[in-house]
Amino acid sequence: MRFCIIVLFLFMFGCVQQKDGNQNMKMHNNSKKVFFKNINSGDTVNSPFIVEMGVRTMTIKPAGELEPGTGHHHLIIDKGFMKYGEIIPMDKQHLHYGKGDTVAEISLPPGEHKLTLQFANGMHMSYGEQFSNEINIYVK
Repeated sequence: MRFCIIVLFLFMFGCVQQKDGNQNMKMHNNSKKVFFKNINSGDTVNSPFIVEMGVRTMTIKPAGELEPGTGHHHLIIDKGFMKYGEIIPMDKQHLHYGKGDTVAEISLPPGEHKLTLQFANGMHMSYGEQFSNEINIYVK
């Protein structure tokens, strides 16, 4: 009887572990909530070039109001994502699209560049790595 209880316990525990593993895999596969619509990592572009930006699970709204589930795009040049809650600075490497823009014209010098698309709330506070996407491009 004790053996049956142990086997039953191990079977149930194993099923729970498998279920959690599938959920973790699913979450990982859906981790890119922001995306570049028209360029991919490894692309070669001529400057200036157009960047089309998209987001999943959020609504694009202009900067200014803090409203759950909303925000706007930022493009970070040659740097990585901003941690959750960090305020995105406004300078030549941190471009703000606070009017709710989803298309931008970018001019960069020739060479390799990293583009990080970062989504943030109405006060420019980053939604973190989950709402970022990084690609590498080459500018002719």
